[in-house]
Amino acid sequence: MKLSRRGFLKLSAAAALSTAFGGIGFAMKPAAVDRIAMLKPDWSKQTTTACCYCAVGCGLIVNTALSGTKRAINVEGDPDHPINEGALCAKGASIYQLAEGTPGQPNPRLQKVMYRKPYGTKWEVKSWDWALDRIAKNIKRDRDATFATKNAKGQTVNRCDGLASVGSAAIDNEECWAYQAFLRSLGLVYIEHQARI
Repeated sequence: MKLSRRGFLKLSAAAALSTAFGGIGFAMKPAAVDRIAMLKPDWSKQTTTACCYCAVGCGLIVNTALSGTKRAINVEGDPDHPINEGALCAKGASIYQLAEGTPGQPNPRLQKVMYRKPYGTKWEVKSWDWALDRIAKNIKRDRDATFATKNAKGQTVNRCDGLASVGSAAIDNEECWAYQAFLRSLGLVYIEHQARI
C-alpha cells in the first residue's frame, strides 16, 4: 500500500477521532433531568443569597430544615444565577461551615466579644451590648473631632474627614442603601466598596 505523508496524517486524525468519540454514539438523547426535584426536597425550604467571601457576588441556594432544628442543612451554587451559574470556588463550596462549623466542632459564631485594651497584653471577655456602645461612642468622638462645616474658601461642606468606610460586596441593594444613608448622614466622604478594591 502506497501512503503519502498527507494521507497518513488524515488517517491518523480519523483514527484518533473515532477512538476518542466512538463510545459516545450519535443517536443518544440526553437524559431528562428534573432540576427542580433535585434542588427542592420536601423536607427543606430554599432561600437564595449571595456568597460573602469576595466581590464576585456568586449566587447560593440555602436549604433550611422545615422541622427540628430549622437550621441550614445544605448550601450550594445557584444554577439560575447569571454570575456563577451554579459553580462555586473552594471557599464558596465550604460556606456551609461558616454558619454551622465543621462536624464534631462547636458552632463558630461568637457569643461574646474578645477585647484587648490599647497597649494591653491580655484579652477580656465583653458582651455585645458593651462592644456596640463602645463603637458608637468612638464614632461620635471621632466625628465630632474631625467634622468641618466650612472649607478653606469659606464654602459650606459639612463633612467628616476623620472616618472612612469600606463596604461589603455581599449585601443586597436595600442593605446597601441603608448603609450609605447612615454613612452620608455622618458626613463621610471617604466611602469605598469592596468590589472596587
